[in-house]
Amino acid sequence: MAAFRFSQVDVFASRPLGGNPVAVVHGADDLDDSTMAAFARWTNLSETTFLLRPTTPEADYRLRIFTPGGELPFAGHPTLGSAHAWLENGGRPRRAGAVVQECAAGLVTLRLADTGIAFAAPPLIRFGKVDEEDLRLAVTALQISPADLVASSWVDNGPGWMGLQLTDARLVRELRPDFSRFEGLRIGVIGAYPEATGGSHTPGTPVDRPADFEVRAFVPGIGVPEDPVTGSLNAGLAQWLIGTGAAPEKYTVSQGTQLGRAGIVGIEKAGADIWVSGATSTVISGSLEI
Repeated sequence: MAAFRFSQVDVFASRPLGGNPVAVVHGADDLDDSTMAAFARWTNLSETTFLLRPTTPEADYRLRIFTPGGELPFAGHPTLGSAHAWLENGGRPRRAGAVVQECAAGLVTLRLADTGIAFAAPPLIRFGKVDEEDLRLAVTALQISPADLVASSWVDNGPGWMGLQLTDARLVRELRPDFSRFEGLRIGVIGAYPEATGGSHTPGTPVDRPADFEVRAFVPGIGVPEDPVTGSLNAGLAQWLIGTGAAPEKYTVSQGTQLGRAGIVGIEKAGADIWVSGATSTVISGSLEI
């Protein structure tokens, strides 16, 4: 058995233990695929990551991301949490104020600021109209009426997201999906709170309007029926909704409400990039033997 440094980081939390945890294994170059997959199943978190040496000079490190059901080319909250753990354990970026992550989806740039870490939304690999059959399956699985649906689009930056905009945040929070009907779909839903203005979230605001939008992410095919707080989905939704004018260029998202979490995701368009940000804090650190 070999020993590795280990971190468990809470990401997107607006209060202690309110976000989405990610398990991070440092210096994992000698671990094989089957061991990584087995450890991810064992943690039973939505994602477990492994930090490795980069294979390109542009990157600061390479990241592999596993769910209990398999490997992902990209995911948002593991990206933020792993960058936090890498920096906290002595990682030194090649460029001041930024970190470049190599992953299966390519290079992802993260910016470092006093307010926290943010990643630039990666390019969408599938975007545009959802065909009628997939949309029918989604409406059936979510147990909603077609009248509850405002718009739909593929917003896939690696995990396979279908994005659905519903009439309001209340409906998003009240969803009771039938997970037996998803047939492999990974569905993200978003709805606006009344009078969404795109302003910054202020701690202590009423729970009935914690942010500008409410989001939920349903992924029963990877062993996690509902992901608590999801960076990749919010990145894709932002590219879609800001691009169509359905969302302002700066807004906040609440996610995890129905799971007893208090996740807050910040979205901001700056120039050509859309940045996804959130709080990160290490909850567990130590050593791991595999």
